[in-house]
Amino acid sequence: MYKLYNFQSSGNCYKIRLLMNQLGIEYESIEVDILQRESRTEEFLTINPNGRVPVLQVGEKYLPESNAAIWYLAEGSKFIPTDRFERAQALQWMFFEQYSHEPYIATLRFWISILKDKQANLNQIEQRMPLGYAALNVMESHLKDRDFFAGNAYSVADIALYAYTHVAEEGEYDLSTYKHIKRWFSRIESQAAYIPIVKI
Repeated sequence: MYKLYNFQSSGNCYKIRLLMNQLGIEYESIEVDILQRESRTEEFLTINPNGRVPVLQVGEKYLPESNAAIWYLAEGSKFIPTDRFERAQALQWMFFEQYSHEPYIATLRFWISILKDKQANLNQIEQRMPLGYAALNVMESHLKDRDFFAGNAYSVADIALYAYTHVAEEGEYDLSTYKHIKRWFSRIESQAAYIPIVKI
């Protein structure tokens, strides 16, 4: 059985839980309280020297990084496109999520709604918020005439991007004008075996 080292309100951990549920994969969840620095203990650092969750345990091996884990789990399933170019597109959007999206949208949510320490991070929030909106604008434009991100079918690319986008308002992003993104939310939430993220 797989083990998932998990922090419930993390969007990165949620990606893996959502996909595993949709694939019908059983796993053991091991809660790691990052607010209590449990990911920085000597024991945890032997699992992931980067000191972060999620980590997917596969037998005696450990796989950090959420997008690597969902790609591994989805291999051979309908969640990874069969067409070579569409597979590359899925990876393109997963790289976009980690480089151009997550550092701004997820980080603001973490500071504001999880740490509840907006004032201490106000300068960083003001710098990062426009970059988060830039990522949302790229997504909105792509979804203008598409239902999903890669191959026009629900895939790991959608899971990767959905995890933090759908809770962006918890980082004080205003999604009211993003009609294509909101319709995309509905399409994802209507997928079989969908589960919600744990509410903060």
